[in-house]
Amino acid sequence: MVFWKKLFTANTENVATSEATEFNGEVLKLNGSATTAETEIVFSTDRDIDLYELEELCDLVGWARRPLRKVKKAIQHSFLVVSMWEIKGKRRRLIGFARATSDHAFNATIWDVVVDPRYQNRGLGKAMMKYTIQKLRSADISNITLFADPQVVDFYRRLGFMVDPEGIKGMFWYPD
Repeated sequence: MVFWKKLFTANTENVATSEATEFNGEVLKLNGSATTAETEIVFSTDRDIDLYELEELCDLVGWARRPLRKVKKAIQHSFLVVSMWEIKGKRRRLIGFARATSDHAFNATIWDVVVDPRYQNRGLGKAMMKYTIQKLRSADISNITLFADPQVVDFYRRLGFMVDPEGIKGMFWYPD
């Protein structure tokens, strides 16, 4: 179980713990922002997310459209929902999202991880994943899994996830 111990002791140096006024979440200040107004990145666990804004975010990364009623239901029934927002003055924009399902005791699976392409390669996806893992660990979840497209496997590997740890083989059932 070395894999799990390594994952759960991950350093979260990029996540600040000051509270944001508009959100129930934590704030991460961007260093070297090119804008004149101060920019903050806020992580939130509030489930009140504009589904159209989430759909726009998913469109930016090329995901297939999903029925909004099903997306709403998935969010409502998730164990954890994490959103990442860019705050500039009084304006906020959804720039990242992830959710996790769980048995509420041992296991959680992370789903729907998405970061606006304009904000990728800046450490924000890494910070959002560390925040998500931290929240799951604080709920005493000991096994965290996820599914990853081939082009992002290395991203998750750098966060401590392993492909097929300890010889575990996932299996899937799909309707005909």
